[in-house]
Amino acid sequence: MDNSRYQILVDVAFRKVVDLFDAIDTDLADCEAAGDVITITFAGKKRCVVNTQRPTRQIWLAANARAWHFSYDEALQAWVDDKGHGDEMFRTLTTIAREWGGVQLAE
Repeated sequence: MDNSRYQILVDVAFRKVVDLFDAIDTDLADCEAAGDVITITFAGKKRCVVNTQRPTRQIWLAANARAWHFSYDEALQAWVDDKGHGDEMFRTLTTIAREWGGVQLAE
């Protein structure tokens, strides 16, 4: 994948993350985007960080002392964890939001 394609896919994914959390009460989850990083702070001050990794053309997600490295799978048209567990980025983020903040994200 070239840099241009990667940037387009990242922009779409980041916009979707921000849009999902814009619909949530900020007392439950506050989403801040700054450059290549999105920080989501849940009630109770638990944080989740989503960021780009341009050298590897991935999106990384960190939450609760755990990290995922998502690569774009053209066949699935989804960001999928590179550890082979089949974790998809938006499903993973939805699970984190539900478990940490009692937040139900619209799909």
